[in-house]
Amino acid sequence: MLRVLTIGILLSLRLNAAAQDEFYKAVPFTAENLFTGNIEGPNFGRNGKLYVVNFEKDGTIACIPPDGKPQLFVTLPEGSIANAIQFDDKGDMLLADFKAHNILRVNMKTKAVSVFVHNDKFNQPNDICITDKGQLFASDPNWKEKTGQLWRIDKDGTTTLVQSDMGTTNGVELSPDQKTLYVNESIQRKIWAFSIDENGNLSNKRLHYEFEDFGMDGMKCDSKGNLFVCRYGKGTVAVISPEKQFVREVILKGKKVSNITFGGKDGKTCYVTLQDLKGMEKFRSETAGRK
Repeated sequence: MLRVLTIGILLSLRLNAAAQDEFYKAVPFTAENLFTGNIEGPNFGRNGKLYVVNFEKDGTIACIPPDGKPQLFVTLPEGSIANAIQFDDKGDMLLADFKAHNILRVNMKTKAVSVFVHNDKFNQPNDICITDKGQLFASDPNWKEKTGQLWRIDKDGTTTLVQSDMGTTNGVELSPDQKTLYVNESIQRKIWAFSIDENGNLSNKRLHYEFEDFGMDGMKCDSKGNLFVCRYGKGTVAVISPEKQFVREVILKGKKVSNITFGGKDGKTCYVTLQDLKGMEKFRSETAGRK
């Protein structure tokens, strides 16, 4: 009887270890050199499909099926290059067009591309996140001056500068309850948190986390509020808890980690864009993304 129990315990331990091994182990998702060095902005649409910017040449959007073989979805107007992708409540695609200082809208049925917002005061819209009320928050860095700002864009296209005099604003993300907005500064290596009221106004700016080395790019929250932060130049994704604690780091093959999104059938697969590989990797998380 003791032998049976011992075998059972050992088997259970091995199964648990095997289950743990599947988490936070990065593997290739696409082949390398399919995208440009501006690969970024992965996100899943309402149709469950994954979209990524700058496939084969800048100014394009790819759709990537589960087999990791990208297909051209749409080509943007001449002079536009997208950095980030979000989807509105109608399912249309919204793009941060850093080159032409726009937020673009793509009709997912007709593939027609239009300008949702243009503002000459934009430096270069970089990353965007969207609330359940349809309000966008857009990071807006000035890389030359090592400064940045943050915009709110309402559903009617009204733009409001909600933060100025920041560092190089880059990744921007909401907490699961949408009461906190996180914004990182790539060059300064700081992640800031802001409280959000019901009208989308920001207050109570406080330092959430600071790294000592390398840069940062995109970031996403899981359903427990942990931030998955792309460590550009280091080749990792760092996980930071809502309590400001470093949880773990996921090691990737590529070093220029530009952005991340959650997806898959259970929402627990992380898809990561790598600008040096010009392709993507993926890994499993124990927790699904906030969406």
